[in-house]
Amino acid sequence: MKTIILPALGLLALAPTAALAKDEAVKRFQHDGATYSYTVTQVGGTRVIKGIEERTGKPFVLRVGAHRVRGTVGSQQVSFPLREVEPLATDRTRLASR
Repeated sequence: MKTIILPALGLLALAPTAALAKDEAVKRFQHDGATYSYTVTQVGGTRVIKGIEERTGKPFVLRVGAHRVRGTVGSQQVSFPLREVEPLATDRTRLASR
């Protein structure tokens, strides 16, 4: 499970923090059949990603620094270089075209 969830959560490390508002909207993504809900906030020079895996309720907290991602997934400590994070393959939806 650890090898599956770490890459998925690592993808969040590169998620843009658009407005950096105090109350970020809850975002969601799916990976290997699991759905994750999360928020992204800025604390000093670090992005903090907090969320849960919706089916199990397992929480995660990731702190994204300049070169490294550290945090916890459930009760497991995680740490990996930012260069190992791969972008999420997103399906783009065209809202309108003429």
